[in-house]
Amino acid sequence: MRSFATLRMTGCATRRGLFIALPLAVASGAKAQSTWHAVRGPGNAFFVDMPGEPVYKVIDTKSPGGTAFAYHSYSLEYRRLSFVAQTAQLPADIDLRQPRGYLQSVLDDRAQRLAGGKWTSVNWRDIQGVPAAESIGSVQGGSVLRQLVLLKGRRFVSLAYLAPADALRTPEADRFFGSLRLGA
Repeated sequence: MRSFATLRMTGCATRRGLFIALPLAVASGAKAQSTWHAVRGPGNAFFVDMPGEPVYKVIDTKSPGGTAFAYHSYSLEYRRLSFVAQTAQLPADIDLRQPRGYLQSVLDDRAQRLAGGKWTSVNWRDIQGVPAAESIGSVQGGSVLRQLVLLKGRRFVSLAYLAPADALRTPEADRFFGSLRLGA
């Protein structure tokens, strides 16, 4: 199975092609843990449960207009499963007037890394009153990527889960996605 350390996911800040690399590197040699941790994003942006203590990284990037901002990334390898929660406060020069359009550009960009270049399924909905999309797609090598992306104002949040195809719907994945709570 490919891990998040080898599968690079990206986000596209605008349809015009800002390419924001979101390396989802996870510390090598991380040991499986069975204690669930409540992970809190910066400034209480979100809360999510992970089946162990994640590795925290700040990923600095720039908007198309050159404004610096940071992605906060929490990554965990657990047994044969990988979990990532990321967030960023997007700068004012990224056009978010149509949140679904922005989220679609993120989905389109990330789909380029999937087997066949497209998502198997995309489910649009509101989560806690904000626009969101949950998507599932196959990754070369037999793994499956399940992700949830959403926008709350200028706050972007992404949850991702990478697992062998037979582990797409595990209790750990269901708890991870089901535990998301948006904060400030």
